[in-house]
Amino acid sequence: MPDEVPAKGSILGKLVPARYVLAILGSIGMAIVYGLKVNLSVAMVAMLNHTAIKANGLGGGHGADVVTLSNDSSLVEECLPPGGASVANSTAKVEEGPFVWSEPLQGTLLSCYFWGYLVSQIPLAHVAENFSAKWVMLFSVAINVVCTLLTPVFTELHYGGLILMRVLEGVGGGASFPAMHVMIAAWAPPTERMVMSTIIYVGTSAGTALSILLAGVISANMGWESVFYVMGGLSCIWMVLWIILVQDNANKQRFISPEERQMINSSLGTETKSNHHPSVPWTKILGSVPFWAILIAHTCSNFGWYMFLIEIPFYMKQVLKFNVASNAALSALPYFPMIIFSICLGKLLDSLQAKGKISTTFARKAATSICTLIPGACLLVLCYIGCRHYEAVTVMSVGIVAMGSMFSGFLSNHIDIAPNFAGTLVALTNTAATLPGIVVPLFVGFVTKGNQNIGAWRIIFGVTIVLFAIEFLVFVFLGSGTEQSWNKSGAPKDVEVKDEKTPLKELPQKP
Repeated sequence: MPDEVPAKGSILGKLVPARYVLAILGSIGMAIVYGLKVNLSVAMVAMLNHTAIKANGLGGGHGADVVTLSNDSSLVEECLPPGGASVANSTAKVEEGPFVWSEPLQGTLLSCYFWGYLVSQIPLAHVAENFSAKWVMLFSVAINVVCTLLTPVFTELHYGGLILMRVLEGVGGGASFPAMHVMIAAWAPPTERMVMSTIIYVGTSAGTALSILLAGVISANMGWESVFYVMGGLSCIWMVLWIILVQDNANKQRFISPEERQMINSSLGTETKSNHHPSVPWTKILGSVPFWAILIAHTCSNFGWYMFLIEIPFYMKQVLKFNVASNAALSALPYFPMIIFSICLGKLLDSLQAKGKISTTFARKAATSICTLIPGACLLVLCYIGCRHYEAVTVMSVGIVAMGSMFSGFLSNHIDIAPNFAGTLVALTNTAATLPGIVVPLFVGFVTKGNQNIGAWRIIFGVTIVLFAIEFLVFVFLGSGTEQSWNKSGAPKDVEVKDEKTPLKELPQKP
């Protein structure tokens, strides 16, 4: 394809500019990747034979209802199901599935997704930066869709088949953030960077919410296999739209107005195309304090994020005794207001920055503070709220909604400090931040083994609160929204970054 194609106007006219067509489709793509990732967390509740697991001494397991009390029952607080039914009555109604998997195996099945995620991000970020982020993102979704559709067949053969499918899904999932960071760097004007990033990445929340909700309903009414067939099949439509409507940058996009293309190019300084992508300055990246601030914040935040994402459905079932349908609905509930809150916050910060009221650094730190302090406070309240079911759900919901500010915080900060290497930077930080995805299910399984009660979960919440505190302190004191000098390809050693409103690339000098 030539470097520039004729601009024929956006397919939706002035109502939805081409850059927001990209943002919307990117958001749906992220929703698919995250939705297909989390569906196992909900479907597993219906896949397990809880009675057989307990009878075989394999532990209560993820999704089990039974709570083991100590000899002195006064030391452990045990909740009754909503409505006051007895524990015995509630356990008699537990949905039984075909699989008898031990607690360690359940943790492995949930965490093995991240094995593929770990190894794929950096090489696929290189492909996205140097060749095509569009096709890398398509690969990310396509492999997740195929593996999701094959999951029931491979799981019935052996749990090793499920592990294989999850690892391959992780390989595809690892490509999503680097690909979309590269797309944002190429498409988003600096004054719209936060709102476009938020629209795209809030898809992770939308996918999570819809997957939790649909997986619970589908598994309860149609069987656990249908979760994978229905959700995988619906995702195929997106791939066709992505191929037709999205290109790597504005110059390659046919469905865009000449005015919008000129606006994007002038704001980014991309009127002329570079013949090659600059090599990655690894030494300077690894010696950059702002980069390490993002990496630490990203890693600590992901521990809390995955704890909410993967383990809260089990907390609601193990401790609060909600059934599968109620569990799914209540677990999904906070993600819808989170979407609205995230987009509104991103738009507000972009507007304040455009008016000169705040700097990029202040905006990133403010957003990151919200996604650490409020969830941490909510977990602290949750430690002592006891068995007040719906009050606990409300507190959890507030914490999850507040975490949506991370999309306008550290999660988009890579594009500020080095837009030329945004894909590589997010691959590096997200690789480190993937470790909590492996650790969290194993850690929760270890702490709650034969001990599914509020006391055990207080330990889990306490560890998460400490990590939120570390994230807040590190990013507030060390984070920055200023473009770093090493982002400039071929620039003199004494190049000076003028201010935080400098375009992503220097505009060519007029003769």
